[in-house]
Amino acid sequence: MGKPGLRSALRSHGDEGYQVTHYDLDLDYKIVPNRLSARAKLSAAAPRPLSKFGLDLAGFRVAGVHVDGRAARFTHSGHRLTVKPAKPVVGRFTVEVRYSGNPKPVGGRWGDIGWDELADGVLVASQPVGAPSWFPCNDRPADKASYQVTVTTSSAYAVLVTGELLFRHTGASTTRWVYERREPTATYLMSVQIGRYEDLELPSSQRLAVPRRLVPLARHDFARQPEMALLFSRLFGPYPFGEYVVVVTDDELEDPVEAQGMAIFGRNHVDGRRTHERLVAHELAHQWFGNSLTIADWRHIWLNEGFATYAEWLWSEESGGPSVAELARQWRARLESLPQDLVIADPGEANLFDERVYKRGALTLHALRGRVGDEVFFALLRSWADAHRHGTVTTAGFIVHAGAATSESLDDLFTAWLDRPALPD
Repeated sequence: MGKPGLRSALRSHGDEGYQVTHYDLDLDYKIVPNRLSARAKLSAAAPRPLSKFGLDLAGFRVAGVHVDGRAARFTHSGHRLTVKPAKPVVGRFTVEVRYSGNPKPVGGRWGDIGWDELADGVLVASQPVGAPSWFPCNDRPADKASYQVTVTTSSAYAVLVTGELLFRHTGASTTRWVYERREPTATYLMSVQIGRYEDLELPSSQRLAVPRRLVPLARHDFARQPEMALLFSRLFGPYPFGEYVVVVTDDELEDPVEAQGMAIFGRNHVDGRRTHERLVAHELAHQWFGNSLTIADWRHIWLNEGFATYAEWLWSEESGGPSVAELARQWRARLESLPQDLVIADPGEANLFDERVYKRGALTLHALRGRVGDEVFFALLRSWADAHRHGTVTTAGFIVHAGAATSESLDDLFTAWLDRPALPD
């Protein structure tokens, strides 16, 4: 997979021996004691016989595992749940895991990620390896599946899950929420948000979930988001999902986080002055680049972050701010002042979220635009998003796609920008 860092940590998650097609998750969550009791049923397929296989699940007590309805032996160490079915599986099979415990984030190089208690509620932000903090999964970005997620918790709280709300049923003190995510979705892009939220509708099938005291500020700060969606739909193709929900938590977050059809912001990103509007554009753009088009593995992350950063620049120019050209000049000057020791086609685990991946990725697109011209450039972005809708993508695939859009060889451009650490002229 490239650099040793990517092999040593990110590749310790996931099992390439099988593919999950559907997750059915039933979660019973008690907020005050932070107690989760759950059942997960996975539908999967294995091209070759497996006498054992791995799932990722961190920090829970596993009560039992069944494969195709039969009890299976298992061991659970760290985040790894190793399952040994009664007989080898091949082709389609099902796995059911019953587990319980006090969910907590997965710690590591990128801080605490995954299921996280807030002052009053829950936030789930799993990029890149936080999904095992709340459900057993094949935790690799290329393993995209559909989901049904049921959450039962106190009726005093709203529950938002990435997907369409099928129904909710309120009992004496708890409410059962059932969501469905039909589009193939990577594990890290599934999310659950629990809080005391006001639900605000915006145009273009957009919604805001905001603490009541932040409603006036959020209405102003996200008011231009529907305009962004129109711009991006024109430039990148139709919005790839049925809805877009922005959750503003009543806690501070270092950075906003994208999920499938959702983005999560902290209260510190809302001030009534649109100070963080570039981040609003960035997270929305991820619905095309990162979510609908999901990278096959983490070395290709510039295809997420470089594209979303370039979308920020496009919105800035559209909305009367600095032009794309001006922002490109500013960030090139900034990158010239930083160490030029990063290959963004494979940045390594330590640099996965380095600003150079984001900005140099955007500059790569700007250099491509300058080479092929606007008409070809935006046409190839639209066809790229359309050809790989709800699929997985790689850097090599994008290079081939771009090359097919023009008769001119682009090898020198991509080699200079993606494969060499020195900043090109």
